Amino acid sequence: MKKASIGNRKPLKRASGTPKTIDEYLLRIPEPARRTLKKVRAAIRSVVPPEATETISYRIPAFRYNGVLVWFAAFSGHWSLFPTSAVFEEFKEELKEYATSRGTIRFPLGKPPPIDLIMRIVKARVIQNEGKKRR
Repeated sequence: MKKASIGNRKPLKRASGTPKTIDEYLLRIPEPARRTLKKVRAAIRSVVPPEATETISYRIPAFRYNGVLVWFAAFSGHWSLFPTSAVFEEFKEELKEYATSRGTIRFPLGKPPPIDLIMRIVKARVIQNEGKKRR
């Protein structure tokens, strides 16, 4: 896994206080990060079970289904997906082009998000959280 850095790791300047919803979180971040995270959110929603819920955890957006599936957040030079390190082995070839570390995948803000990869990672996390064997 790459340990290279993409941009600055500092969180974007946001309104004070913890957002209560993902919508509120998104309203607080500037473009192009907002547009990117809206696409990421839609991709995640499209593959999680109907019982999955959106939440704010650690002050950033997350999806829960039998525990947290993934978190995602915007930073000043990139955005990150936090699927936990449990899926990294399964996707290690596809993740080679991205900076990764301890359950974090960093994507550049200037490029379209890899929607297909995100959806497959989330599906893998759903299977893990359901207690089924990974395929």
